[in-house]
This record gives sequence, C-alpha cells and structure tokens, in this order.
Amino acid sequence: MARTYAERGEDVGLLARRLDRLEALRAELTACPKAGAVEVGRLDVTDFDAVPVAIADIAERLGGLDRAIINAGIGKGASVGTGNARANIETVQTNLTGALAQAEAVLEIFRAQGHGHLVLVSSIAGERGHPGAGTAYAASKAGLSALGQGMQAEFPNGPIKITVIKPGYIETAITDGLKTPLMVPLDQGVKAIVKAIDRAPREAAVPPWPWAPIGAVLRHAPDEVTRRLI
Repeated sequence: MARTYAERGEDVGLLARRLDRLEALRAELTACPKAGAVEVGRLDVTDFDAVPVAIADIAERLGGLDRAIINAGIGKGASVGTGNARANIETVQTNLTGALAQAEAVLEIFRAQGHGHLVLVSSIAGERGHPGAGTAYAASKAGLSALGQGMQAEFPNGPIKITVIKPGYIETAITDGLKTPLMVPLDQGVKAIVKAIDRAPREAAVPPWPWAPIGAVLRHAPDEVTRRLI
C-alpha cells in the first residue's frame, strides 16, 4: 500500500516496530519518480504512551495528516483455557487496544484541523466468533469494527470520515501456511484495499467477491451453516 501511494505522488508516513525495514522501504519509495515526502518512525502500538507522541511527530514532519490507516495486527492465538493466555492477550492488545490508542491520537489531530479520513483495517473474521486459535483474533477484529461503527455514528457526515475495511484471505505473513482456494495474491489484495479506501465508504469487504456475501452469511446464518465456513 505504501508503494502504491508513493507511486501516485502522495506524501507517506510509516510507523512500525522494525525501523530497519522502514528505512529500507523509505529508500525504495523515495526513488519513485513521482514520490513525495516519505517519513518513518519506530512505534510499538502496545506502548500506549508512545502512540500519540509518534503520530503527532510524523504528522508534524509531513506538514499535516489527511488520512491515517490503522493496520497493525498479529494473528497469534490458541483455544481459551489451554495455557496460552499470553498469545491471546497480545493479539487483543495489538489488534484492538493498540488500534484504539492510534484512533485517539489521529482523531485528536483531525478534530483540531477540521478534516481527515481514518481507516481501520478489521477483518471478515470479525463477523462471527471463531473457534480454537482464531477466537481472540476474531474477537479483536469484531471489537475493531464496532469501534469504527461507534465513531461513524459521531461523524455521520462532513469532513471527518471513518472507514472500516474487512479483508478476507490475502497472502501476507499472517496467512502464511494457510491453504484455501479463497486466498488472493498480495498485489490483488492491495489493489482491492486501496480502491476501497479511495471511495471512503463506511465499510467494505475486500475483495468484494466473495467476501461481501460471505460476510453477510457469517453475520446472519445459523451456527449449523457458519461452522462450515470458519
């Protein structure tokens, strides 16, 4: 996604734990013929005190913030009560509590400047509770979607927009080793996400086919049906 925005000539700010990777990516992005400013910084989103500082710093270096994409996420997890509480708690802290900390910092900037587009990258997994290793992950993404819906109710119209993106299976490190015919390549997934973000909808399943209808089934069908899908 960062490559796509840089190639379009947009200024890009990147925050993540592994600063060495960001520095390498910045060197790549600044070599793009149309590249604008590219700023990077280190941030662990579970360091809640550091989140507003890092976001304010990168917004200042960019000269403002028009859009923020909250995308940090991990897929650790195990069946609840099997002695792996740490993995489940870390998943919720990163995917939900860390996202809330970022949203707090971003919306403070948006409120002050009077405009902005906040994007929360949730998941189709959040449409229904998942068993086993997926329980905490699905719960964290359900919470993230609800967080977005709450903010949308506060900003139903106007210059501050909230979008919830719900990806299906996309080839990334978090899906490594997962075998399913519904998996799409990374480049295809990125195109679908960027296209959806550009429209600034309230929510979007990506890619729309088959995930929009699958999401509806997961939300409304009885357990006898949905357990075959999860």
